[in-house]
Amino acid sequence: MEQIVRILDIHNVTHNVKQFIIEKPDGFTFTPGQATELSINEKEWEDKKNPFTFTSLTDDHYLQFTIKIYPDHKGVTNHLGELKVGDELILREPWGAIEYKGPGYFIAGGAGITPFIAIFRHLNREDALAGNTLFFSNKTDQDIILADELKSMLGENAHFIISDQKDSVHDQRRINEDFLKAEVSDFSKHFYVCGPDPMVAEITETLTRLGANADAVIFEK
Repeated sequence: MEQIVRILDIHNVTHNVKQFIIEKPDGFTFTPGQATELSINEKEWEDKKNPFTFTSLTDDHYLQFTIKIYPDHKGVTNHLGELKVGDELILREPWGAIEYKGPGYFIAGGAGITPFIAIFRHLNREDALAGNTLFFSNKTDQDIILADELKSMLGENAHFIISDQKDSVHDQRRINEDFLKAEVSDFSKHFYVCGPDPMVAEITETLTRLGANADAVIFEK
């Protein structure tokens, strides 16, 4: 089912990430971690669908999306970055395989943090974040999405990993087998992995090799 919704607010989160506050249709519900397909309600764009994750919670009176804008790609995300308050989007049904199953390790690359934002916000509201650890990889310090909020929710269990900035104050190791052996104390816990496809494939394979239960490794299929 498609519904036309208006943009209520837009603000910058990082140098290339924006948060969009969107009208929420009556009765629209979703689970933290789920996504939907959005289109821009303009003649040449209405058939171009892109998946985006909800970063609001289902009982908020609005929908929020936290979206990385790619100006060098002349696609939907680039055009989203040009939209203004009052412009319209086409909203579809929620879907997605990333759902909280219990405490564990969250491994995110770049914009792959977005499904985890709603999960963490929900758990934080329920005072149920204990036992969860985040490893969040980015190229530079300024690429870290919602760093302050993640730190305030997870405290010392929020770990930022930086790959392309030599003077970063954060960890500069790669999230590979050596990293996981050093940082993961319990491979029987749940693992939630989201990011670029090659990263997800590599980490999922490595986790399985290190003894993680394949059914406890949760990623977008």
